[in-house]
Amino acid sequence: MKIAGINFDHMHMGDLLRRVHEHPRAEIVAVCDETPERMQEAARNFNLRDEQLFSDYRACLETTKPDIVILCPATARHAEYVEKVAPFGVHVLVEKPFASSLAEADRMIAAMQPTGKTLAINWPMYWYAGHRTAKRLIDEGAIGDVIEVHYYNGNRGPLYHRADKVEVSEDDVQREKPQSWWYQRAAGGGSLLDYVGYGTTLGTWFHNGKAPLEVTTMVDEPAGLEVDEHSITILRYETGLSKLETRWGTISDPWTQQPLPKCGFVIVGTQGAISSYDSEAAIKLQTRAEPAGREIPCDVLMPPQQNAIQYFLHCLETGEPVSGPLSLAISRIGQQIVDAAVLSAQQKRTVKLMP
Repeated sequence: MKIAGINFDHMHMGDLLRRVHEHPRAEIVAVCDETPERMQEAARNFNLRDEQLFSDYRACLETTKPDIVILCPATARHAEYVEKVAPFGVHVLVEKPFASSLAEADRMIAAMQPTGKTLAINWPMYWYAGHRTAKRLIDEGAIGDVIEVHYYNGNRGPLYHRADKVEVSEDDVQREKPQSWWYQRAAGGGSLLDYVGYGTTLGTWFHNGKAPLEVTTMVDEPAGLEVDEHSITILRYETGLSKLETRWGTISDPWTQQPLPKCGFVIVGTQGAISSYDSEAAIKLQTRAEPAGREIPCDVLMPPQQNAIQYFLHCLETGEPVSGPLSLAISRIGQQIVDAAVLSAQQKRTVKLMP
C-alpha cells in the first residue's frame, strides 16, 4: 500500500508514519505540509527524498498516487482536508478527534461516499491493551450490563511532546504557546476538544453503542487563554450517569508516569466493575462474587490489532469492515456527545443530545 501523510498540525503524524515505515506491506511515498520545515523531522526519520516532500496537496496526490492518505490537520480543518483529498480516490485515515462539530463530521462522511473508499478515525487510546481487555470482559458478561463509564485523561499539555513522545523544554513550550493552534478557539483547540472525544467514543464502545439522553459540561476559563485546560462532562443515560473529565496540566504524562487522578477508565456494570488505566500491564476486575477484586494481566495484542496502520491495512486488504471506535458509526455518536458538551459549556446548561 502506498501511503502519503498530509498536514502535520498534529504531532501524531510522526507516530503514524513510523507505523507505516515498520509495516512490511506499506510504503511512505510522500509527505505534505504547507510549512515545509514541519516535515523535516519525518524526512530524516524515514529517509525520504526531496522529491517525496510537497507543500501542495494536489501535486502530492497527482505525482505519487497513494492508496491511503493519513490526515493530521488541526481539528477545525478535518472536514476541509477530507474534502480536498477525497476526489483523488484514496482511502483516508484521520487522526483523532473526528471533527470540531457534527456538521463537519457529516461533511467528511459525505465527501467520501461517492468515492467508494474507506474513511476511518484513529483513536490512539483504542490500542491500549488494557482498554481492549476491558471490552473483552464486558462482551463476555463479566460485569453484567454497563451502566456507568468514568473517564479521566489528559497530559501536561499538548506542546510538551512531539512525535514519538520526544520531550520539549519548558522554554520552547512557552515560546510556541501564543502561536499554537492548540490554544486557538477557531482552530478547535482546548482540552475538551482534544481529549473528551476519547471518552465519548470509547465510552460509546463500552456502552455497546448506546447514546446518552442529556449532556452537562463545565469548563475552566484560564486567564489569558482562549480555550479551556480542564473540563468535566456528565452524561445521563437511561441506565444512570457517566462522567468524562479532561485535563491539560497534569503533574506527569500518563505514558511515562501516571498522574493523580490516574488517566483511564472505570467501567461499572450491574454485576461488577473494571478499572483500566492507560499503559498499565493489568486491569482490575471487581464482581459481586469477588468484592475484593483481582488483577487480570492485559491481553497481548497481536497483528493486525496492535496499531491503526496494521488494522486499517488489514481491513482494506480483506474487505473486513472497520469496527469499534475507528468506525464512523461509533465515532459519530461520540461526536454527537462532543457537540452537546461544547454547547452545554457555552450556554452553561444541560442540553439534549442532538441528532
